Amino acid sequence: MDYTLEIDGTPETVPGGTGILLLHPSTGETDRIDTDFLKTDTDHFLVVSTRTTAREVKQKLEHYDVDEERAEILDTLSIERGYSRRKTDTIHYVAAPDDVDGIVDHIDGFLDEHDGKLRLSFDSVTELAYYAGDDRALEAVERICKLLEEYDAVGLFHLSEEPHDAAVVDEFSTQFDGVIDLDEDGSVDAEF
Repeated sequence: MDYTLEIDGTPETVPGGTGILLLHPSTGETDRIDTDFLKTDTDHFLVVSTRTTAREVKQKLEHYDVDEERAEILDTLSIERGYSRRKTDTIHYVAAPDDVDGIVDHIDGFLDEHDGKLRLSFDSVTELAYYAGDDRALEAVERICKLLEEYDAVGLFHLSEEPHDAAVVDEFSTQFDGVIDLDEDGSVDAEF
């Protein structure tokens, strides 16, 4: 199954099982790329957020006019930070942003329960590495990319270059089929 991409500089379509790394200097322009990725050619999508709460993810989806009927959100922050939370059919929680097994298990369950074209946005791998360490974050990415292949889904993974050594960025980059490099000025270079 092929998936349409409507992101400047990327192929028009990618096959199911494709993992894409979004390298970026700051989080400013990432919302536009993320929401363009989620609202195109999609039956269901899951946003895994280690950077913001479910409420903030919902606000982003509303602001960029993404169909929330197709959305599920996995919030990894609210429980640990003691924020109020209301579990719904589409908003889920894990205990902490370093709960790698809980995150991967939830992604597996989401992909297993839904049919059609499935997309995953992981925002962000940088935050996961901050909480769980680089090695566990790399392991999580590897496990999630295998799930994308198994379920013929596609995923976009955010990674900020600033906090990581170049060697760590390279190590993450090798896990993916495509890399989108977003510059400070909003321009995009992509390699697939």
